[in-house]
Amino acid sequence: MSVRCGIGYDLHRLAEGGKLIVGGMELPFDKGSVGHSDGDVLAHALCDALFGAAGLGDIGTHFPDTDARWKGANSLLFLEHARKLLDEKKFVIEHVDAVVITEKPKLGPHFPKMREALARALGLTADHIHLKAKTNEGVDAVGRGEAIAAYVVATLSER
Repeated sequence: MSVRCGIGYDLHRLAEGGKLIVGGMELPFDKGSVGHSDGDVLAHALCDALFGAAGLGDIGTHFPDTDARWKGANSLLFLEHARKLLDEKKFVIEHVDAVVITEKPKLGPHFPKMREALARALGLTADHIHLKAKTNEGVDAVGRGEAIAAYVVATLSER
């Protein structure tokens, strides 16, 4: 069996009044992600990790921010598309390990629902997805509450 890994990263500015979508879930918070689609930092980093592991480019290749079709789009659709491409290339998602970096809000209580939403979009069970939260201890844009970031590693096997 051949195993492949990919890494994904994303960062979005946070601004007053928008919606904060992380892992397919809208979180109660006074700031939201600034982005062309729904700004879901976790879903975007996960897409890049999957695309990278499969040698399929990156999220911007598949969903360019210059295309009006993706304005405000639900990023779980991006994951569904990634799953279809992986199926075509005979790849199976073995495991996803992710960390989301933000000072606020606290993410841990939302992880079970996020794992379910991400797993559903990818045609997996939630036990294939592991989520962690970190802060930047007040350092840089993330630490000042001006941005949110995510890193994801995805492991694929070939059928």
